[in-house]
This record gives sequence, structure tokens and C-alpha cells, in this order.
Amino acid sequence: MIRTDLHEGWTLRADGGPVPAGITGVTVPAAVPGTVHTDLLAAGLIPDPYDGMNEAELVWAHRASWRYDTTVTATPAAADERIDLVFDGLDTVAAVEMDNTLLGRTANMHRGYRFDVRRLITGAAVPLTVRFTSALNYAEQMQRQLGERPRAYGHPFNAVRKMACSFGWDWGPDLQTAGIWRPVRLERWRVARLAEVRPLATLDDDGRTGRLAVHVSVERSGFGAAGELLVSVTAGDRPAVTLRLAADADEGVVEVAVPDAEVWWPAGYGAQPLSTVTVELHDGDGGALDAYSRKVGFRSVRLDETPDADGTRFALVVNGQPVFVKGLNWIPEDHLLTRLTRADYAAAVDRAVEANANLLRIWGGGIYEADDFYDVCDERGILVWQDFLLACAAYAEEEPLRTEILAEARDNIVRLSSHASLAIWNGGNENIWGHEDWNWKSRLGDATWGARYYYEDFPALLAELDPTRPYHPGSPSSPGFDPEVVHPNDAAHGTRHEWDAWNREDYTWHDRNVPRFCSEFGWQAPPTWSTLTAALSDEDLHQESPAFLLHQKAADGNGKLNRGLAHHARVPGDFADWHWATQLNQARATTYAVQHLRSHAPRTMGSILWQLNDCWPVTSWAVVDGSGRRKPAWYALRRAYAPRLLGFVQRDGVPVLAVVNDTDTPWPASVRLRHADFAGVVHADERVEVLVPPRSVQVASAALSDLIVADADGLRATHLSAEDFAIAYDPNALSATAAAAEGGYSVTVTASSFAHDIALLADRVAPDAVVDDLLIDLLPGESHTFTVTTTADVDPKRFLDPEVLRTCLTA
Repeated sequence: MIRTDLHEGWTLRADGGPVPAGITGVTVPAAVPGTVHTDLLAAGLIPDPYDGMNEAELVWAHRASWRYDTTVTATPAAADERIDLVFDGLDTVAAVEMDNTLLGRTANMHRGYRFDVRRLITGAAVPLTVRFTSALNYAEQMQRQLGERPRAYGHPFNAVRKMACSFGWDWGPDLQTAGIWRPVRLERWRVARLAEVRPLATLDDDGRTGRLAVHVSVERSGFGAAGELLVSVTAGDRPAVTLRLAADADEGVVEVAVPDAEVWWPAGYGAQPLSTVTVELHDGDGGALDAYSRKVGFRSVRLDETPDADGTRFALVVNGQPVFVKGLNWIPEDHLLTRLTRADYAAAVDRAVEANANLLRIWGGGIYEADDFYDVCDERGILVWQDFLLACAAYAEEEPLRTEILAEARDNIVRLSSHASLAIWNGGNENIWGHEDWNWKSRLGDATWGARYYYEDFPALLAELDPTRPYHPGSPSSPGFDPEVVHPNDAAHGTRHEWDAWNREDYTWHDRNVPRFCSEFGWQAPPTWSTLTAALSDEDLHQESPAFLLHQKAADGNGKLNRGLAHHARVPGDFADWHWATQLNQARATTYAVQHLRSHAPRTMGSILWQLNDCWPVTSWAVVDGSGRRKPAWYALRRAYAPRLLGFVQRDGVPVLAVVNDTDTPWPASVRLRHADFAGVVHADERVEVLVPPRSVQVASAALSDLIVADADGLRATHLSAEDFAIAYDPNALSATAAAAEGGYSVTVTASSFAHDIALLADRVAPDAVVDDLLIDLLPGESHTFTVTTTADVDPKRFLDPEVLRTCLTA
């Protein structure tokens, strides 16, 4: 097999539609992989779509058509040789032509395509053209053909196999990309090639013996007589095992036992050793034909769905160990997907690791992520929950949509099944819930809506291709029950999405439900100041500016922010104060919900916050904004997801102290409890001894007072009996000093009375500045030093500015 990338020499030009005069007739260099938006941006023909009102000014691109051109020069095929043109991804509705011959049409960005071009390769420069037409036009055509299906947003994203959030979401822009978005190459081969390789690595019940089953499918060239093939499999440093495929056989399995295998564990449970699996294909005489190499990890994973007195358990079990999932939902890291590098993925996943997370859920309105993403998760021990890509809509089960959905599912099950991090497949996002609750039934009548995918097709594909992992039909859902009998969002079964808190109530609403597993919940806030001000001009920095509202996609988002804030603090009129107050409220909401969920383990066995990341600068539920900057909520989450946690939670309307030990060793916690007034004057000081077994929770009662402060082993939790708007905080509670330090600056604050949620918003001083911690509570006489990392050379006193050094007082 000889593979030659075809990434050089491409050009791009408009090929029809409402294209502006300055772009019509203009040919620009095209990056491949890439997209139209990134090429036009690089050529200076469009403004940055993330800035100001530019998203709205680029709506014309929804209806435009585009043409990519290059030439291919290659030696003609030998008599027994195949030459294939292979695209790993085309976004989305495309026609592929070589030497003015139509090779095929595509309408799915989530799968690859292969074309036999041996007769078109002449040795001369042969033209290769890929024409893209409007995915929106195509979706509307399919909607007319298949019938309209309900969906969460206006564009018919559910009628075309394109990243659903390309069409806009309640956190994402409506920028409908097009382009050759994944690699393209020529593959020259003789006799046979490896068509599918699926190394499935598991662990026996003894917890020591690894099992590797390498499933291999081959495609024969069709030239010459079919002969015997040899498949050689090497796992790590073990001797190769050879499988012989007879002339009439095109698939087989090589099984390897690995006694005393090094076991792969999720983050927080052990190490992540990986072994390289190499597969080589030879002809009957031993001639090399093709090869494949991947890394695998030996572990077992199952889903415990045992009925119990509270309903039905929902717990991931890895290597026999029930895992409390400390997760985050993941959306595409950049709406313009092709700008992402392995370093970008590593940085994003590392921010989840640093927040003490152990799972990322790949949400069903995005993409099957790049190989780099899953590789990084394998290395870091981050479990992956993988949605099939159907979200917030009803999906037709008729052709041509059905074939496309099943083809992309097969492609990606095969591609991803080797990854140790991949822990669970999920049928889709909120579709079963939507069918039950969102007035779909009356609109659908007898029309199909996707049930066959969730309950028949996906389970059948997984039984064939990846029986080593559990499957869940939808998030949320109550598996094993008719949705008309047991609600898909029932707290007693399966998975739950908790959105009443944000949409209608307050974050304290979480106390009303104790789900078995909460796979979505969250609270909004604007991005960090540096990210926001890089995208918006000074005159747009107010709640009602058109540009600010264009970067707030949630229905009545600012209204919900203000109503949610008003439950706890005054709503500031000054925009900078409002920005800080809403960020603080997101942090508190995050802490409140996560502590609630963790305190109810093992009844509750999962918390997947919506969401880790953003794909552009926007007000959203993310704890890391679109520029990769950590919001205050990220620091709150890091503390709430820590292996050991102190947190005040509610039981029957009374605050109690939850002591959470998510480690493998007992925690003899000697908790110091101090009772004080709102000024921080301590009136009672006591010790409570709590022994928390491994992977367990203990709850301790505490006498009521205005302020309760709990300390143990460097951890602190506080409970206030009143909201901020009812507390007369000392406006001069803090004194502070700042000085240059190695790698940045240090800022030391000292409290003369109780100071709540002290934060240093370092990016307001330097855009690259990162502070080590946020949201610190201090009693009178206590001090804390913040460490800021930055390359900027600034006056240290700038860190003492009232808009940089904050407490809840200004909220």
C-alpha cells in the first residue's frame, strides 16, 4: 500500500449562489484540510466571523456554492494495481470529478468516501474538482421529500448529515461551513488491502488477563486469481500471531491472551498503560500488502442497570470498580473545525483533567471527533461517552437519510473501537425526551422519528462491531421502560437532564431531585473579560447591544441570568460589575449542583456538567470560554470535583456537611467547625471526627449559625444563612499587596473581617494571565496569596484594581 496525501496546490472559488461582488470570480489558495470560511478569512475577503456583528453579515454563505480545484500527477496503474482516491471527510453536499468524469456525489460530513480512479491516472496532470453546494438548500429539499420533522431550531438540520450545530445552537453561531475538511489521498495497492481493522481489548473478570480480539476485513483488488492471504498481529512485545485467509475468505479474527496485562484505568483510579497493536497483511508468498497500527488499553467496562429500591441503578463499572462519573459535556472546540490541532485538543482535555474530571461526553449535535482527541483521552485516562450524532430533533427513518446514518455509524464504530477511553455509546441527545414531551407526537402523526435507530439499528451495529462496551438509547432516557409509562427524564431511572433550574427556577432547584445519573445541567455566564473585549467593541459592552446579544444565543438568556442572580444578590447596573456578578453566580450554581449530586452517591453515580468548552466567544454554560480561558466556574468545578471534598448541602431544608472521599484509601477527616456572625467573629469552635471509607460519602450535621466554616486537610467549605443582598459585608474587609514573582506576579490578600469569594480576574490585566485559584473565603486575620502566570510586564499594582481584585461585595 502506497499512500500519497493530496493536500497541496488546491484553489477555491465561488461556484454559484448569492456571493458578494468582491468574492465572485476571485480564486484564492485553499488549505486542505480546510473550509471555505477559513480560506476566505486567510485571503482577507471576509471579516472574522466571531467578531462583532460579522456572523449576521455572512448569512449569504448559507446559500453559496463553491469549487475546489487541483491537479493530480501520478504514475499509471500497473496491470494488477488499484488506485483509489480517498476522502476522509467532505463537508457536506459535494460532487467529486476527476478529468471531467463524475466519480460520485456525497451528502454526509461524518463518513469517508473511496473512488476507484485507476483508469483516470495517466501520468500527466489530471484535474481534480470537488464542487460543494448549499447544505441548507439540500436539507430543505430533503425535508420536502421526506416530510418535515420537529426540531429545536429553525433550519432543518435533521434532514442532512452535517454537524447539527453548524446551523446555530443556543451557544453556537449559524455559520454553515463547506470544504474538504479531513485528509484526502491516493492509495495504490495490489492483491488486497485492509478494509476494516477493529482491535477490541478487554480484561477478564480476574482483573489480570487481557483479551485482544483483532477483527480484520479485507478488500481484494479483483485483478488476477484470488489467493490465500496472511494476517499477522503483534501486540506489544508479544510474538506475532498469524491468521490465514483462504482464497474465498475476506474476514477473520485473531485472538490473543495477555496474562498479567498492565491494566488501563480512568483518571483518579490508576495508570493508563497502552500497548501498540500492529496488523500486517501479506500475500500467500509473504509479500507485504498493507499495515495498520494502533494503541490499545486493557480494561473492562460495563453499565450497572440493576433494579433497586430507588428505581434502576445507572453506574459505569470499569475493571469491576463502580466509577462516580465526574464529567463534562464536550462540544466542538472551534466552530471552524479544521483550525484545531493535536495541541489544541491536548490543551482542552488537560483543562478537564486539571478540573479533576474523569469523563467527557461527545454531544450528539457535534462531530465524531478527530483521532487526536481520542488519543489524548487514552493517554490522560479521560473516559469518553460517545453520542451517535442525532440531537434535539426527530429523524426520518426513510431513504436516503437512513442509509447515511447507518453508514456513518458503522464507519465511526470501526474507527473508534480501539480506544481504551471510549466507555459508552449513546443513541442521541434529547430525542426520546423530545418525542415524549415537546409536542412532537401531534405534529408527526404516523411519521417516523428515529425510534428504530435508538432501539434497533444502533444496538445491532454495536452487537456486530463493538460488543465490548455498553449502549444507552438516549440521554436522557429510562432504559427498559416504555417512555409513555416511565418518563425518559425520570429521576429514578437511567439518565436525567436537569434544565428546570436554569430555564425556570434557580440553582437551588437541584435539591428537588436526586437523579441516578445527571448527564446535563448547568448555568450560564459571559466569557472572560479578555475574550469578550477581543470580540466586541467598547460601545457594545452592555446587555442590550446588538453585538452582545448576537453572542448570547439562549432564549431570554440575559433575562434568565438576571432573574437567577436576583435570587442571591443585587443585579448591578454597571456592565463590568454585572459581568463579574453573573460569572460568580455561574460558579456558585456549579458548586451547588455538583455537591448535591456527589453527596448522594451511590444512589447518584454521575455528574456531567453542561459544558466544558465553547466554540467561539459567547455567553454560555461553558466553564472554559471560546479562547480557552478559564471562567471562575472552572475553579469552582475543580474544587467541587476534587478527589476529597467538603461541601454544605441540603437535607430536608437543613444544611449538613458532606464529606466525600473519591480515593482508594480511607479518609479520617478531622473537621474543624467554626460558627460565626457575618463579620466573621467566631462564637463557637468544635471538632468533628469523620471516617470516610474509600469511594464513599459521609454526611455530618452541623449546628445552625449565620456563618459556618468547615476545614479539614487544607479543604474549606462555608455556609451562609442569608443571601448576599441581605448581608452587610464590610467594604474594607481586605488589604492587599502585589509584587513581581518568577513567571509572573504574586498577590497577597489579608482579611480584617469575613471576605467571601475573593477572586483575582488576572486576564483584565494581561490577556495571557492565568491565576492559580479563585473564590477564596477568609476569616478575620487570615491571608491568601494568589499566583499569576503571565509573560506580560506590568505594574503589579494593576492587580489591586477594584475591577481585578473582587469579592462578592460588588455582586
